[in-house]
Amino acid sequence: MKIDSNVSAIVTGGASGLGLATVKALVDKGVKVTIFDLKEDQAKKVAEEIGSLATYSVGDVSNEQNVNAALDVACGQGDLRICVNCAGIGWAQRVVNSQGVPHDMKWFETVLRVNLIGTFNVMRLAASRMLKTEPLEDNERGVIINTASVAAFDGQIGQVAYSASKGGIVGMTLPAARDLSPAGIRVLTIAPGIMDTPLLGLLPEDQRKALGQGVLFPKRLGTPEEFAKLAIQMVENSYLNGETVRLDGGLRMPPK
Repeated sequence: MKIDSNVSAIVTGGASGLGLATVKALVDKGVKVTIFDLKEDQAKKVAEEIGSLATYSVGDVSNEQNVNAALDVACGQGDLRICVNCAGIGWAQRVVNSQGVPHDMKWFETVLRVNLIGTFNVMRLAASRMLKTEPLEDNERGVIINTASVAAFDGQIGQVAYSASKGGIVGMTLPAARDLSPAGIRVLTIAPGIMDTPLLGLLPEDQRKALGQGVLFPKRLGTPEEFAKLAIQMVENSYLNGETVRLDGGLRMPPK
């Protein structure tokens, strides 16, 4: 897909981390981007710093009304062609701990609701809007990029909820692409490894370096900019569809 100033995009979780890097990369291409995030102050600040090509909407990805409000904003900026889902949360807890206490069911459901159900909610509603646009070359109307994790394949001890949510995103990539192929909408997923996001930025530098040493090559943490670069490549290469791409430096996560 050719990216130009006529294109509108929505990025969930776009106020920080992987989402913010993706917002900036799209804006650099001239795309009008709507940042959809729970954190109003942060989303507003980012949009103001970027300028006229960025706007924002606040809400929960699993809430249909919130998502539709954000899509209204995005569609008001131009033809909605790009949706990148970066919003997500994590939770660490074993199925049963050493004292025999079972995993908190509330948190398992919460992680699934935000990561998996939220991703699907945005995908289905964004696709509905894309369907109303005029087709481009090859009858393409848009592309949806979801964010999974290497935890979908190599879930570590304590990652059962997170891994289940990300595995679900991987699992729905191909059937979603098949469902949306008649409309000319592509669906892809990025499965990042250990990325240098604000969350990892809270760790001491020696711990950050130790994490990077587990990567096959290059032996470092991935950057949000590398994620954004891959997202742009996915948008621009129309023959990429129905696929999950690991962005992990060859990392295979150990049990812990």
